[in-house]
Amino acid sequence: MCLSQEQRLTSVMSYWKRQSSAWWGGEEEGPRVGMGNPSNSLRALPVPLCRMVPPPPVSKPHVCLSTVLIMTSLVLMDAYLVEQSQGSRKLGICVMVAVGDVCFLLVLRYVAIWVGAEVKTAKRGYAMILWFLYVFVLEIKVYFVYQNYKADRKSLDLIARKAPTLLLSICIPALYVLLVATEHMDYVRTFKKKEDLRNRLFWVIVDMLDVLDIQANLWEPQKKGLPLWVEGIMFFYCYILLLVLPCVSLCEISMQGIGIMPHRMMLYPMLSMLTVNITTIFIRGSNMVFFRDARVSSIFMGKNMLAIGLKVCTFVQYQRHRHHTPVGPDLAPQHSAQAQPSPGLHKSRDQPACPEELARDNT
Repeated sequence: MCLSQEQRLTSVMSYWKRQSSAWWGGEEEGPRVGMGNPSNSLRALPVPLCRMVPPPPVSKPHVCLSTVLIMTSLVLMDAYLVEQSQGSRKLGICVMVAVGDVCFLLVLRYVAIWVGAEVKTAKRGYAMILWFLYVFVLEIKVYFVYQNYKADRKSLDLIARKAPTLLLSICIPALYVLLVATEHMDYVRTFKKKEDLRNRLFWVIVDMLDVLDIQANLWEPQKKGLPLWVEGIMFFYCYILLLVLPCVSLCEISMQGIGIMPHRMMLYPMLSMLTVNITTIFIRGSNMVFFRDARVSSIFMGKNMLAIGLKVCTFVQYQRHRHHTPVGPDLAPQHSAQAQPSPGLHKSRDQPACPEELARDNT
């Protein structure tokens, strides 16, 4: 049985009237469907008046500072690449790096805003994305700078070769400190806990400087270069460490959430002990014994030995504290405290606790 166009429109109208009545409990507060124009039927859907949650405020100084730091380091590294080129090749390199910086700036425009929006929260997901993008692009430029210096062994300008090392040693740790943003962690209210967190972040910065020192041995002046396969392994091993380890630290902070406990953040210390402290001792020791590399930093070797001892002691104390259970008369107050609920428990049953109260309880 075929229906006419008017009958079809009438059936559609009655269907949407029944739906709107069901949604609104019999009150037709939404816009009515126009009888004259059938195309208005999709536009006239009743929209529930849900409470819109405003987006978190963006920290504009944080966005501007991180953008300036990232783009300054990339542009300076581009200047090294252009300066190392000769003749007509210089113009092509200049155009190529300029296009790459513009494309990276377009991506950075959105990622930096996302990072600025989450800087006052307990999450650091977009910060990990920004760190990965930055180190990935920067280390590619560093690789070409290193290859140009390697091809030009006769040029022994000490200042020019140490300037990239100084640039990396400032910009990479500074960006990590910006992304962590401990000064914006308002949910960490106690001074002792915030200082404990800063001390753990300081170990991350020292490990990054340790890795950069190994990487800088590849382009700074040497009497005799290392074998090609050794240099390749060293560069890309340091590349992977700079990509992954700070992201692990940011992920650990994000996983702790609003009730952050710095003494429970044991993932990064154990991972860095294996990949940085122990491994770099073997790398420096092998370069010194087998390849007679006189530029091996004995200071960082001593630092790694001390770091291994401190991290092992910290891990042992953490395990003892984790498995420690009070015995004797201390159990009675705990049972009485568990039997009598606190007034805050009744309050949490009536209304959800706000982040400030959760942070106060955790401190």
